[in-house]
Order: sequence, then C-alpha cells, then structure tokens
Amino acid sequence: MARRAETYRPPAAPPLEDRVQARLVAIAAEHIRRFGPERVTVVAVAREAGMSHANVYRFFPSKAGLVEAVVVAWTRSVEMALGDIANAPDPADDKLERFLTAWAKAQRDGLDRDPAIYGAYATFWEGRRDTITAHRARLRSFLSAIVDEGLEPGPFRIRDEEKAVAFVADAMQRFIHPALVMETRDLTRAQVEARLSVMARVVIRTLVSGGV
Repeated sequence: MARRAETYRPPAAPPLEDRVQARLVAIAAEHIRRFGPERVTVVAVAREAGMSHANVYRFFPSKAGLVEAVVVAWTRSVEMALGDIANAPDPADDKLERFLTAWAKAQRDGLDRDPAIYGAYATFWEGRRDTITAHRARLRSFLSAIVDEGLEPGPFRIRDEEKAVAFVADAMQRFIHPALVMETRDLTRAQVEARLSVMARVVIRTLVSGGV
C-alpha cells in the first residue's frame, strides 16, 4: 500500500502566545523586506509591536532567531502547498509533474516577490541550519511518497526506489537550490518554465521506462 506524504502541521500553541509570535514574525518579515535582514533590529520590531525588546526575547533567543522564524514561516507555506499535491488522488506521473512544477515555481516566486526573505533562506540553506535541513527532508519525503505511489501498480518501473528519488532530486537542483535559482534571475519566467517543462518530462519518462 502506497504511503501518504506527511504534510507538515505546526504544533498547537496557546492562542495568545500564538498570536503574539505570529505578529512578531509578520513585523520582522516586513522589516526584512524594507531594510534587509542585516539591518533588522529587535528593538525596532518590539517598538512596532508595542512591547519591550525583552518581551521579544521571550519568543526568540536572538535577532538571528527572529530572522530564522521568518524564513521558516516561508518554508512552511511551501511545504503546505507541496504536501497537498503529494496527497492528492491524481495518477502518480501527473502528480509528480505538478509537484516538480510547483516546487520550482515556489522558489522563483520567492526570488521575484520576496527577494530579501529568499536571500535569507539561501543563507540559512548554505549554513546548513537545522530548520532548513528539516524542511528539505520533508520535501524529500513528499517526493518519496509520490515515487512509491507510482510503483503500485504503476506507471513507474524503477529498479531502485532510493536511487530513483535521488535522481529526481538531483535533476531538479537547477530549479530548487537557492544559489542556482538566484543565478537564473536574468532569465524570464517563461524561459525558466520552458527548461523546467523539459526536465520534468525527462524525469517522468526515465521513471516510466525503468531507466533508474
């Protein structure tokens, strides 16, 4: 029986704390967009939230922790969208194409619409932060679930499931690795989407033909 992808759902928090923390993250996100992550200060975020900076430190250990919380909020929005695709009832090959397209689109959207936050995400990715490692692992689990589903009863005819998942992830690096995504900023979205469409077809044909 094919396993279902486990969509990330944040743990429940006391309503008041949840609201306060969400407001601080939202304010910090706006400050990152306006000033960049380097110029964000806990004092300024606290002032806009109408509290002392000591109160901010009740929720976040440092300015870096606050910036990281903003990045994590962005990654969770990506996880929710991709988790929904992974758990959809579509045939596995169609689902995989939608998943890869949405995965790449989320990265380009981040670069185009939220460049400062996406830049912070790229920094945390390169720094191998635990939160980003966990994010990558969850996306990998979604991909694994789709590939696994395609084996029962098909259409994928792969010889080694683990290698097949690694193949798909490697093939997508140009479109999902933040450093490589940022390198394509001079390309139009249409150009990136055309390249992605070709790559997605190659990936799916390889899995269907048993080439990996």
